[in-house]
Amino acid sequence: MTYQDIACETRGHAAWITINRPETYNAFRAQTCEELIHAIGKAGWDRAVSAIVLTGSGTKAFSTGGDQSAHEGGYDGRGTIGLPIEELQSLIRDVPKPVIARVNGYAIGGGNVLVTCCDLAIASSTAVFGQVGPKVGSVDPGFGTALLARVVGEKKAREMWMLCRRYTAEQALQMGLVNAVVPPAELDAEVEQWCQEISALSPTAIAIAKKSFNLDSEAIRGISALGMQALSLFYETDESREGVAAFREKRKPQFRKPAKKPTRG
Repeated sequence: MTYQDIACETRGHAAWITINRPETYNAFRAQTCEELIHAIGKAGWDRAVSAIVLTGSGTKAFSTGGDQSAHEGGYDGRGTIGLPIEELQSLIRDVPKPVIARVNGYAIGGGNVLVTCCDLAIASSTAVFGQVGPKVGSVDPGFGTALLARVVGEKKAREMWMLCRRYTAEQALQMGLVNAVVPPAELDAEVEQWCQEISALSPTAIAIAKKSFNLDSEAIRGISALGMQALSLFYETDESREGVAAFREKRKPQFRKPAKKPTRG
């Protein structure tokens, strides 16, 4: 596959996969997901690779989730919602290598969910986290909700979805969403150090450990499949389309129409 939306390189025994769409804050469209699926799958089964690093290009964003310019009641590719995001999320969990999120900036919406799905996460002190779906008439039902609750706790996960606040890297560290926070200038060195430590360990033992961790939450894959079916129907509603329109027009969405005044007979 010739990559258009991502870039790949090998550093030592680690495969670095970068979402290369800085003009959209590394938001992903269907093409991006397809390329990530291919690259992560290829690296995940390469015996020479001990770890996979997932990141975004530039200094502003890791990823801001689904590209709203490709979303008009549905995205522009295959999958339940026109975006094979559930396949990408599952693959991150399925490959027998640790996947490390190198969070270099905004990890918002679907970007926050990718961090949640990765085995480990190391963030720049300038990183910002949060969910945004209810602001734009969307949601990530499954790994973005149920797995997030396992990672940060039930109350905090509900807060993230029901208030759509943003959180600093230090707050993300406190809630368990990331493993470490370092200054921006030290981010690459820190990630490379973690990759080196992983490469010195038994790959089979790590693969078994990863699978055993995942099996405890494997039912979430089914929740995600069901949730995406519901989401595809939601995208056809005026409520969801209003969220997308408001985002594009840079205005507050009007999800609730004014109640009709009762008429007198």
